[in-house]
Amino acid sequence: MSLVTAVEVPRRPVSLLEPIVGGQRYQRLVEAADQVRRLLAGRTIWNVSSTATGGGVAEMLQVLVGYVNDLDIPIGWLVVTGDAEFFAITKRVHNQIHGDLAGGPLGPAAAHHYTRMLTANAAELLDRIQPGDVALLHDPQTAGLAEPLARAGAHVVWRCHIGVSWENDATRAGWSFLRPHLSSVEAYAFSRREYVPSWLADDNVSIIPPSIDPFSPKNQDLDAATVQAILAKLGVLDGAAPRVPASFVRRDGDMDTVSRPAVITGEARPGPEDPVLLQVSRWDRLKDMGGVMRAFADHVVPDGGGYLMLAGPAVAEVSDDPEGAAVYGECLLQWHGLPPAARARVLLITLPLDDIDENAAMVNALQRHATVIAQKSLAEGFGLTVSEGMWKGRPVIGSAVGGIIDQIADGTGILLPDPNDLAAFGRAVRLLLADRAEATQLGLAAHAYVREHYLGDIHLMRYARLLGSISFED
Repeated sequence: MSLVTAVEVPRRPVSLLEPIVGGQRYQRLVEAADQVRRLLAGRTIWNVSSTATGGGVAEMLQVLVGYVNDLDIPIGWLVVTGDAEFFAITKRVHNQIHGDLAGGPLGPAAAHHYTRMLTANAAELLDRIQPGDVALLHDPQTAGLAEPLARAGAHVVWRCHIGVSWENDATRAGWSFLRPHLSSVEAYAFSRREYVPSWLADDNVSIIPPSIDPFSPKNQDLDAATVQAILAKLGVLDGAAPRVPASFVRRDGDMDTVSRPAVITGEARPGPEDPVLLQVSRWDRLKDMGGVMRAFADHVVPDGGGYLMLAGPAVAEVSDDPEGAAVYGECLLQWHGLPPAARARVLLITLPLDDIDENAAMVNALQRHATVIAQKSLAEGFGLTVSEGMWKGRPVIGSAVGGIIDQIADGTGILLPDPNDLAAFGRAVRLLLADRAEATQLGLAAHAYVREHYLGDIHLMRYARLLGSISFED
């Protein structure tokens, strides 16, 4: 049985970006692609991650690899695998880097298992990654590949999508676990400057925030009738059956329709005109779905209207997140314990992941239907669901943590200084659900801010600068 899987990503016409970003920005991207092509001189860029579905990293790679393919730059995407113990270890490292030391530091046995699993993956990767190629390794699950790939002659870049802007015993433990594996890395990329550990020198660190793709199934334009048709297929709306198909455009350009329902826990459904507060994320304790539910039940239901939808992936379909099922189960228990008035206005939604384009269209429709979008994370590497919601012209209420701080600028949404202040979150929700004019104004400004800062051309330009810092001399 093979440990490594190649992900086939169709070309995405990069020229589609020109009408959105403008001629000057588009021309800069084309010129940068020409420079990268000459620099690589036939070498291939290999992205290496631990999953092809679920989460922002996989979603971005589906888009960016497609654009780079269209720019005729050799690029591939390989997914490594591990056993349950490996993913339990990497989840603990993930939590530690976010400041959570539950379970204590990882010991020698965990370090040995992590190294052994990635050494086995590296042997298969080297059937594809040739000396001189670029290995772009994503997140803690791949850090242990750096040394064997570099020893074989690859140029290794480690891309870390997570972090916090402070240190404690947990973050030090997480970085201590990874640090021995990173000495062979030529260049590092982080989403925020504040996430760079103190022991890394600035001269080989790049700051590359993530981006959204306005043409992906998750972000493409959907008219109101299509949105309602998709939501009706999911089963999250009350009302008459729509008269249009639940259609969307796949990444390869083909038209298709949403055909699968969601799995929904809820006693009632909002009507098409009822205001909705939505949070979309993994079932991860750091996303604090349970906190959103408590805040809505305690501080919105008694004095305000609207429904809460908490939406995440089907928990059995995210292979690198062993905590997902447990967190979803905790949310189910919490929902059953809500007072009847609150329980009638809260929906827990799990979306199938076996078709990633269809899943993305589902999320798109949910975000476009929402009145207000929340991202009340306790810690966040970046939180791209914020930019996704902002792109759809929706005001976002987000915690002032991680990359959410960078995305919600003044006048584009509401930042909560303390994500644990449920009363403040509830006040913000009531304000925006009641004042549609204010919500609309924030949403328009939010869309413009994402266009300026978080589209794919900006993202690719930053990677081009990183590649320019690597010495490709034979």
